[in-house]
Amino acid sequence: MHIMMNLDSFQNQLQVSFENVENVTSKNLKVTHPLSKIQNLRARAVLIDMEEGVLNSILKSKVGELFNSTEVIRDVSGAGNNWATGFHYYGCSYSEQIVEAIRKECELCDCLQSFFILHSMGGGTGSGLGTKTLSLIADNFPEVFRFVIPVYPSEEDDVITSPYNTTLAMKHISEHGNCILPVENQSLSSICQLVGSAKVDKIKHVVNESKDVAFHRMNSFVARVILDITASGRFDGSMNVDINEISMNLVPFPRANYLIPSIAPLYSPKIPQQRHLDAIFTDVFS
Repeated sequence: MHIMMNLDSFQNQLQVSFENVENVTSKNLKVTHPLSKIQNLRARAVLIDMEEGVLNSILKSKVGELFNSTEVIRDVSGAGNNWATGFHYYGCSYSEQIVEAIRKECELCDCLQSFFILHSMGGGTGSGLGTKTLSLIADNFPEVFRFVIPVYPSEEDDVITSPYNTTLAMKHISEHGNCILPVENQSLSSICQLVGSAKVDKIKHVVNESKDVAFHRMNSFVARVILDITASGRFDGSMNVDINEISMNLVPFPRANYLIPSIAPLYSPKIPQQRHLDAIFTDVFS
């Protein structure tokens, strides 16, 4: 089992990560109809944000039933885009509550393998309280691997303190994270523009996306990367490996723990085509 910590709600509300459950059909899950809501699937997650607006919208959304409302930690005022406020003030105030919430989720796991910490780097809650939570996990669960997915701000970020927040947060994620998969908003935006304007086969259609649709597409790419990382542990096959082997094989030294995520294909053509393995590897590294 993998436990996810969602700090600052990924700035753009990473609730779309779990929307794929709408189409899950399995004999082990109570599903009245192939497209109906799953009745007994729950996310092993602790949601933390010092502004309650985004968390309230997630709990009221169509994926809100996946989350345990008692494992939601929130405040009202926010961290004011200040790393120190999130790390020192809210970190000290909520440290016991955070550890207790994580412990409860761990006790529900049959076999705890790793933690996934998803947080932004530009805001005060994501950078400050996010790194504080990471350090708490490292202190209380030192033997469990910690995968960190930090979202770095783009050049056009409107938070003037985001460079400082990012710099201060990087020290802690480098020290306490076993495997770090950085995500950069500017690169995600460029990929979305590339995919949106792509001409697939004979279909000449350029997508003009709204801001919400663009955020949805950006979050979907991140969610696909996370799902692919955990696929070897969730499905049977000859390549089935423990997720912790990713860190053991790709991190030669403790501080050389930054991995560059990539994914191919970026989109599925409406007319299915057979793709060779060498072509997929070429797309990944291009």
